[in-house]
Amino acid sequence: MPQYRSPFDLSNDYKDDGTNILLDANENAYGPALDLLAATGSTDWLHCALNKQENNGLHGLNRYPDPHQIELKHALCNLRNTHTHTSKSLKPENLFVGVGSDEAIDAILRCFCTPGKDKILTCPPTYGMYAVSAQVNDVEVLKVPLDSTKGFALCAEAINHELSSNPSIKAVYVCSPGNPTANLVSKSDLQKVLEHPTWNGVVVLDEAYIDFAPEGSSLAEWVTEWPNLVVMQTLSKAFGLAGIRLGAAFTSPEIANLLNNFKAPYNISSPTSTLAQAALTPKGLETMRRNRSKILRQKERLLEELPKVPGIGRFLGGSDSNFLLVQILDKPQDQGGKPDNETAMGVYEGLAESKRVVVRFRGKEFGCHGCLRITVGTEAEVDRFLEEVPKVLDDLYHRRYGMNEAVTEVQEQAANDIVA
Repeated sequence: MPQYRSPFDLSNDYKDDGTNILLDANENAYGPALDLLAATGSTDWLHCALNKQENNGLHGLNRYPDPHQIELKHALCNLRNTHTHTSKSLKPENLFVGVGSDEAIDAILRCFCTPGKDKILTCPPTYGMYAVSAQVNDVEVLKVPLDSTKGFALCAEAINHELSSNPSIKAVYVCSPGNPTANLVSKSDLQKVLEHPTWNGVVVLDEAYIDFAPEGSSLAEWVTEWPNLVVMQTLSKAFGLAGIRLGAAFTSPEIANLLNNFKAPYNISSPTSTLAQAALTPKGLETMRRNRSKILRQKERLLEELPKVPGIGRFLGGSDSNFLLVQILDKPQDQGGKPDNETAMGVYEGLAESKRVVVRFRGKEFGCHGCLRITVGTEAEVDRFLEEVPKVLDDLYHRRYGMNEAVTEVQEQAANDIVA
């Protein structure tokens, strides 16, 4: 019997033993948005964040957590009530909180789609978990690709045409900033889909990376204007809290009520809630913004320095996130180099195997031929990456590949299938 491979393939080919530079999963290398050192005078973050009786920290671990998480929801609403896009305000009844954004992705599918009958629509290249969750729930995925000739813009007219001709589509998943494209979706394009005159479904806007975009970019508060809009967010990225797995979905009270009735009774643990609330305090937000500024400075370095390396092509998409999508050429640009998957795969493997620097191969995604996705790391990590990339490329250009095309194709596909 062939070995079963779970669709939830989040593994990287290169395991971390503490010595790798990880520029592959869009994590925040500067750490969590927790002002713990200042609070305690030590690095005993566990004692600081959890050992407070008034916060039901360690003293309350013998009790089940709050199933409603009202205090946490208030904090999330305060963060997103900017009144940039509406005069209305978000309230806790507009929120579902879950185990990362992935729980919301799955809950929406289970809430609105009948297995074996209904469909969702995605816009590749995009985050792989939409399709993975659809597969698990026996829901077909239809695709309307982003416009790669216009910086991966949303094709609102094509989406609306698909919605008109296929009423079994119950949800449209859109990523903004996109993954792996790093560009914000146009608000006007999104509104065209929301205004579809006959389609009866939900538009799901995934804003996992929104805090790296310009201030006021989040459309979370817009759910108070559009009852068919769901905006997902997470504390895994800009807040540096991937390890606590805390995500949120802002939406109408009616949809939030449905999602909350689908979840497990105590899906958010007390330690997770306590750490999340600490990150959303003024001190926590100050720490997040300070770390974000460091990341944005290093992103500017990459945008300026990486194109100087022979064999590096164009950046594709945008730069509204903590990662960049860049072409790898089959030979230096001044020699007529073109984007090439085999070369990109060689750089991916060479960096990881000989330089201990791990990035993400994305060459099999729509419009991303020959591309690597590079997470912006710390200053020292970016130094190392910029030092090693020219060496790996130079080595590739001065030797021939010893493998056949079929083996190369299998390796490229395996590398590209990693979801995160």
